[in-house]
Amino acid sequence: MTLAQSTTTLPKTDSPAKSVLRAEQLTIGYKHPRRPPIVVAKELSCSLQTGELVCLLGPNGAGKSTLMRTLAGLQPLLGGQVWLDGDDLSTLRPRQLARRLSIVLTDRVDVGNLSVSGLVSLGRHPYTDWSGHLTAYDEEIVDWAIAAVGAGALAHRLVSELSDGERQKVMIARALAQEPMLMLLDEPTAYLDLPRRVEIMGVLRGLAHQTGRTILLSTHDLDLALRSADRIWLLSLDGHLQTGAPEDLILSGAFEAVFHSEGVAFDPVTGSFHIHRAYAGAVRLCGQGLAAIWTRRALERAGYRIADPSETPSPLPVVTIHGDGADTRWRLTIDGSETVHSTVYDLLRAVDEAG
Repeated sequence: MTLAQSTTTLPKTDSPAKSVLRAEQLTIGYKHPRRPPIVVAKELSCSLQTGELVCLLGPNGAGKSTLMRTLAGLQPLLGGQVWLDGDDLSTLRPRQLARRLSIVLTDRVDVGNLSVSGLVSLGRHPYTDWSGHLTAYDEEIVDWAIAAVGAGALAHRLVSELSDGERQKVMIARALAQEPMLMLLDEPTAYLDLPRRVEIMGVLRGLAHQTGRTILLSTHDLDLALRSADRIWLLSLDGHLQTGAPEDLILSGAFEAVFHSEGVAFDPVTGSFHIHRAYAGAVRLCGQGLAAIWTRRALERAGYRIADPSETPSPLPVVTIHGDGADTRWRLTIDGSETVHSTVYDLLRAVDEAG
């Protein structure tokens, strides 16, 4: 099914998964005319399958943007080989490449007074003649791409009037209008607030799964990547690339090892990072439900260890939770003396003062 066959629902591919992109023994970095090249990472081997959303993660300076630009053909590789749909990437002419691969960069591009439809129409450039005339089919693809990212209401607005989140949707629509088999996005959620980041990741996951396109994006939003990606490419500072489902990389310890740094630790149980704080003591916590979960988080954030119920009783502060929701109350018992608090903030202040 082609894109033009549906403007209200996303076209779905029935073809089995296959390798869209494959890299072997890839060396990435920067060439200099009068001195040796700067190597960022080497001996990288990886692949991308149809219909999957893959997130490229790694610490700052690991080479994520360099890898993305190399795979997009924007800078030459220093060694190895990359195949796109079975063809050597370096042999593809610009128009051939643009019909197979599209890219969305973080850099903000000045598009003048273009409307949303006008900007997305630029994605049809690989298919138009020298005059840039759009056929009825081209226009249908543009309309479909705008609708596919949930930007239908923006079609006639000027791009300069859009919010950052709206603008990012439109840039994705422009890339989608190229009808690529592979979309590369470098930090697509940068500069967006949390709701818009979640929305953009949802749009990209939907495009991958419902249209059969392959999407590779680099991001620093680790939590969203772990929740959204079919696979993770994990690039470490020493240039080592590991790939797998998010759960596989967490269970193997790879994720924790790559992001290990002084003062910060990855918790494989919660899938989040914790800042090492000075140990403030231990507290017994009695209660269940949502209030207990967030009380535990608050106490741990303040540097307190939650005592295990199986531990031998000792004269530790005891926090007992009563009620639920807006009626929740926290009773703090220390050395037989009790105080009752109506907010977690007040509870933490009381625990600190007692310590």
